[in-house]
Amino acid sequence: MNVFRAWRTIDALLLGGLVLIAVIAAWPAWADVFSVGWSDPEQSHVLLAIPVALWLTWIRRARLVNSRPAWSLAGPLVIAGAWALGNLGLATSRDLFWHLSALLVVVGAMLTVVGPRLMWRFAVPTVALLALMPIPAGIRLQIAQPLQEISAVCAQYLLEIAGVPVTRSGNMLVLNGHPVVIAEACNGMRMVAALGVVAYTFAFSIPAKPAVRALLLALSPVLAVIVNIIRLMPTVLFYGYASDSFAQLFHDVSGWLMMLVALGVLWAFMRLLRWMELPVLSYGALRD
Repeated sequence: MNVFRAWRTIDALLLGGLVLIAVIAAWPAWADVFSVGWSDPEQSHVLLAIPVALWLTWIRRARLVNSRPAWSLAGPLVIAGAWALGNLGLATSRDLFWHLSALLVVVGAMLTVVGPRLMWRFAVPTVALLALMPIPAGIRLQIAQPLQEISAVCAQYLLEIAGVPVTRSGNMLVLNGHPVVIAEACNGMRMVAALGVVAYTFAFSIPAKPAVRALLLALSPVLAVIVNIIRLMPTVLFYGYASDSFAQLFHDVSGWLMMLVALGVLWAFMRLLRWMELPVLSYGALRD
């Protein structure tokens, strides 16, 4: 079955052309977005956004059956608003507005061709593209600072239970005479953003009921803290007892491995709900 049978060639060409023009028109903002995502480990969630959006679109590809695009004037209105938002961002030095305007220009281009109805049917992958936005420094600090304190306290407590001699001063742990600042070893900010994307992807990749999806999303901050502490324990030990280069290597590699751990935790949680015989699945959720 050809899932694109309802589309005309002109629709596909126009969609691709307008999206390309939208990206080129806002290229300085896009270049800044990907530069930040590539160079700043705390913004690595940016690199996950497009693969996640493509995956969520692919598993909903059946929705394209008999869904013919309907050109809409709502698209140009969104583009005009996005352009104004971008100018405001540049005038007020608010990078978030500038970056968001680039995304909205692309969304407006798609809306112009496919129309509101089809756009709504693919709202889930469209919302996933918000992960392209780098988190402003002020917001990052407000989240990271309490996470540092929670991580330091939990790490000290668990290490002491394991019989590892450790002392704590604020966000700094001292092991084997080596000070380990939690902000440097693993402050958790990367986990919050990236695991939020992972939880969103998992929640909307399975045919779950809306309440279950909402629960998975609500638990993502808790999941981030738990996974961050799991990562933090060996990281702190390596900083205390191994070379700094090895500890840094483990820190960098384990950040991505924790994505797999998080998926495992989410899968186990769903298995638990099903074992409790709770209604968690809705088999038409991805097809309708």
